[in-house]
Amino acid sequence: MSQELDALIAEVARNTTVEKSALAAIQGLAAKLTEAGNDPVKLAKLRADLAANDDELAAAVAANTPVAPPPAT
Repeated sequence: MSQELDALIAEVARNTTVEKSALAAIQGLAAKLTEAGNDPVKLAKLRADLAANDDELAAAVAANTPVAPPPAT
């Protein structure tokens, strides 16, 4: 039971960190959009930054997602 509790505590801590990171990213994006306003140069840079972040996030998810075992036949 203690190992299960320790694992649960660790998972809650990990989820809390991820949630706070996501919240910071969303708040940062909102601030950058406000700052960019209608400036096409700033908006283009923001779009490029977001695209780069998408690629980085997709790679991290793929690298850290366990492969599902094949279905039993």
